[in-house]
Amino acid sequence: MADEAQAWELLRFADPVQSVAVEVEFGAPLTMGRERYFTAHIVLESGFVKGRLGLLLASRDLDDWERCLDALQAEERITWPMGDRVAWLEVAPEDPVEVTVRDAPSTQIVVRVPIDVTDDWLDENRARLGRARRAMEW
Repeated sequence: MADEAQAWELLRFADPVQSVAVEVEFGAPLTMGRERYFTAHIVLESGFVKGRLGLLLASRDLDDWERCLDALQAEERITWPMGDRVAWLEVAPEDPVEVTVRDAPSTQIVVRVPIDVTDDWLDENRARLGRARRAMEW
């Protein structure tokens, strides 16, 4: 994986009609102090709206996502990534799962997407997290 970035899905909520995913590019990271940051995008697709929002992720964000998956399994609403971000997700583990994408303060646009996820969506997202962690350690 020399100079070329490889994109990996860190998370994905999808049904046959719409989806919300976070894709992380594991190429040369931006280094600030001891922390390495990777370019990522929240990608939303539906019959009504499509969008792509950029953000930077660090290894602590993956740790936070793991805690979010635990909270979702306990049927708790989550917000991710934490901190002062331009874009972030809110996920409510309802039926259907409700994913809200927020782009603030830049455009202040908010899109809420109900998604009929499959029964194994938590396991699939844990597997994606594991692959992303291995790629980040590369």
